[in-house]
Amino acid sequence: MQLRAMPCPVAEIVPVPHLAAAPPRIREREPHGIDPALLAEWQALAGHASEPNCFQEPWFVRAGLAHLATEGDVRLIEARDGELIGVIPLCVRSSLGRIPAPNVQNWRHHNDFLGTPLIRAGREADFWAALLAYLDEAPWARGFFHLNGLVEGGAVHAGLSAAAAALGRPAAVVQRQKRAALASNLSPEAYLEQTVRKKKRKELKRLAARLAELGSVASRTLAPGEDWRPWCDAFLALERSGWKGRNGSALACAPEREAFFRDALAGAAAAGRLQLRSLELDGRPIAMLVNFLVPPGSFSFKIAFDEDYARFSPGVLIQIDNLDILSRGDIGWMDSCAAENHPMIDSLWGERRTIARVSVPLRGVRRRLIYTACRLVEDGWARAKRILRRRP
Repeated sequence: MQLRAMPCPVAEIVPVPHLAAAPPRIREREPHGIDPALLAEWQALAGHASEPNCFQEPWFVRAGLAHLATEGDVRLIEARDGELIGVIPLCVRSSLGRIPAPNVQNWRHHNDFLGTPLIRAGREADFWAALLAYLDEAPWARGFFHLNGLVEGGAVHAGLSAAAAALGRPAAVVQRQKRAALASNLSPEAYLEQTVRKKKRKELKRLAARLAELGSVASRTLAPGEDWRPWCDAFLALERSGWKGRNGSALACAPEREAFFRDALAGAAAAGRLQLRSLELDGRPIAMLVNFLVPPGSFSFKIAFDEDYARFSPGVLIQIDNLDILSRGDIGWMDSCAAENHPMIDSLWGERRTIARVSVPLRGVRRRLIYTACRLVEDGWARAKRILRRRP
């Protein structure tokens, strides 16, 4: 299969305007109990952001803060210039992976699959320049600044690079991950034919036919105005019935994770972002998908399937149904949110999106030494890995 870079604006290097003479004003907000006025502005900002990201919209961030954040761990930062320019939740960590190096990070949790903050289009460099200057002076900002989960080459990444360069600092990409994405002008049928080998397509048709021999097979999507809560209950039960339930990683295995999931879906539904899909046998779900739609983009958030029917590959079959996102006029692409080299998704989706980690030094001798030491260790590990891969 030929892999393709995503042909969508968020994957391209874009020109960054000159920094404004007067930078936006930075303000720290109390992350818990965010006032309704800010929530409304934040949600409105999502419609004007340079890069769509459901995981940084207020309903998703607020659900994470309510159930998955440690008290006092998160600082909610906003930038204003008359209007809201950008919002980012930050935290301080004592290490970067296995390296004991204090740093400021964008706050994320295990169910947050993209860290790109919402920034008003055209103000990306201004936002980052103001934030870096603020962190330079903040007594709580230890070490360096580390951004986890940026779309490499997107407008937000380009703005960060431009702001750091204006301050005479590097913005080093320290890690990359390529994950499957869906972006094409083809019809779902033509896309499947182009992306999946003929032998594999024939096998999938055979599996679908065998499944149909067991009863009535139907594909359903949550209808406008339909109650999403029974779908949520069904998804949680389906996920817990499989291997995730057995190893304790299913959402329903931990009260805080289940509460987060329910709040996130409630917020997505209220914001008009929620899409739920189900592949059913005799009216019972055997595979389910949770998608978030943020035109012109979309994100495949969660998938679950009944392992009793694993021989029919219900997870793959529902992803084939999911290709009908290509028929929507308001959606240009979908991010799989899957791990790199995911065996199921990578065999169906031909595009790739590069997600990067970026580190920027902050002002001060001690901070710069911490940044430099961390980069030397990371570079050393990277060279060692390359050498080991070349060995016979």
